[in-house]
Amino acid sequence: MKTVIPSVFAILAIFATFTIEANEPENSATGGTIADKIKTCAACHGENGDQPLVAEYPILANQYPSYLANALRQYRDGQRTNPIMAMQMDLLKPSDADIEALAEYFGSKSSKLHNLADD
Repeated sequence: MKTVIPSVFAILAIFATFTIEANEPENSATGGTIADKIKTCAACHGENGDQPLVAEYPILANQYPSYLANALRQYRDGQRTNPIMAMQMDLLKPSDADIEALAEYFGSKSSKLHNLADD
């Protein structure tokens, strides 16, 4: 039951934060703008990817962008499985360019993670 409650809150947070800006046309084929996709990720991982909603969710901030991009591609292509991420991929429909942009955005944020590339 402990796992179900955070998952329900995460799903509600995802739908509550996925909005299309009024001045940007909604594009159901691509799942919205990159800003929308960042907001959707932030619903579970924190605004900068450094404060996940629940401890089991990964910190995205300061991760290697190549790692983040690879993980997102694997979720999108069904090579990694997670019910919440599967739903995200269906909702967001990220292109390769979107994945690279998300990975660069969250990888550039600071966090308590120690990134060896920063040495």
